[in-house]
Amino acid sequence: MRARHLYIAIAALAVAGVMVSSISLQHHYSRSQDSFCNLSQTINCDIVNRSVYSKVGPVPVALIGILGYLSILALATIYRDTPQTPTVLLSTSVLGFAFALYLTYIEGFVLAAWCIMCLTSLELIFDIVVLSAILKFRAVPDP
Repeated sequence: MRARHLYIAIAALAVAGVMVSSISLQHHYSRSQDSFCNLSQTINCDIVNRSVYSKVGPVPVALIGILGYLSILALATIYRDTPQTPTVLLSTSVLGFAFALYLTYIEGFVLAAWCIMCLTSLELIFDIVVLSAILKFRAVPDP
């Protein structure tokens, strides 16, 4: 694969991540009890998105997600010609994936409820990790 194609794919996934995280942030502050992702007691964004685990200190986890995805987007677009970008991109996405795995553990084993938006974000950051690893270790440089 060409590096340019990988950067485009990573940027598109990061934009999707910003969108998913933005919806989660809006839901975090919403007072509505009716959400498209509240399907049952075990598939319920309200339980997850309004729990004590939905913040790190005063900062909502969804806002951390937005900032993380924006960082990845900047690396994949504005800074993609910098030689160290593949390494920084891989490091950033692995850190984001580790955080998402921790939150998924909390969902499944502490809250016993799953958030569709959170699981979507987990899939997006996983895909970014895979593409970043390919970019770092196997991509053909652009001419």
